[in-house]
This record gives sequence, C-alpha cells and structure tokens, in this order.
Amino acid sequence: MLRSDTFSYTVQARSSTSDAAALLSDLTRQGELHPLIVRVRRLPPRPGARASYAISDRLVAGPLHFRTTYQADVLISEDDEIVTVARQWPATTVHNHTRLRAEPDGLVRIDVEITLTAPARLFRYAFRQARAAHLALATRLGAALDRPDDPPPPT
Repeated sequence: MLRSDTFSYTVQARSSTSDAAALLSDLTRQGELHPLIVRVRRLPPRPGARASYAISDRLVAGPLHFRTTYQADVLISEDDEIVTVARQWPATTVHNHTRLRAEPDGLVRIDVEITLTAPARLFRYAFRQARAAHLALATRLGAALDRPDDPPPPT
C-alpha cells in the first residue's frame, strides 16, 4: 500500500527568472543546495525527459548511515516552470513542481510543491527526510541566487 502527501515552500531572491530556472533545472548543481546529495551523474535522457540523472544521497536512520542512488528526470524546464520526478526503489517517487515569477525590484518568487509517494512502511521516514532536506535547500537557494552586488532599481 502506498501513501502520498505534499508540502510546499516559497523563496524570494534577487535574481532573474532565467538564472533561477537555470540553477533549478540543472540537477548537477543540486549538490550545492540539497543537504543529502553527495553525487550527481548525468544520464542519457529517458523517453519524455529533457534530462536524466543518477543521484546519490547520504541518509541517516538512527545509528545507521547509508547511501542510496535514484534516478531523476527533468520533464519541463522553462523560465517560469520546472517539473522533475525522482524515482527510487521501492516504489518511491518525488514529484517537484516549481513555478517562477518575476516580482518588482529585481526579485524572483519561487513557489515549490513537492509530492512524495512511498510504501506505507517507509512513508513517515521518507517524507520527514524529504521535507527537511528541501526546506534546507530553500534556505540555501535564496543565498545562492541573491546578487547583493546588484542594487535594487530606484523606486
């Protein structure tokens, strides 16, 4: 039996939508942001994907430390929308739908919705790990995109 749940977050940064989309859609750069990722390898794109990757995470469960590798595909990569899906054994998927919108004063608003589906026995652990990792990514994302050397335009 599978369980599914969703969480979301919003980040604002001083960046263009195209720069933010370039960072978020290039999963080889996710190691800069995602606290669990230890390695990202580009793969030949799967059918229907714009890009495909093998991603290795380092996880902790109590006293156990272990690595897991999963595949992720970028399905949509536009300046205003990015959709990725990650698949891991057993029957676990993470669907990421990101929307980007330019705002006044040179800001970009990034709205992210993550839906995780996993077997019921793994769900609580997987959801907790995914939410913590993506919220940490959110705090790093703003800093990675902010351009303090670009002052806001005069009002």
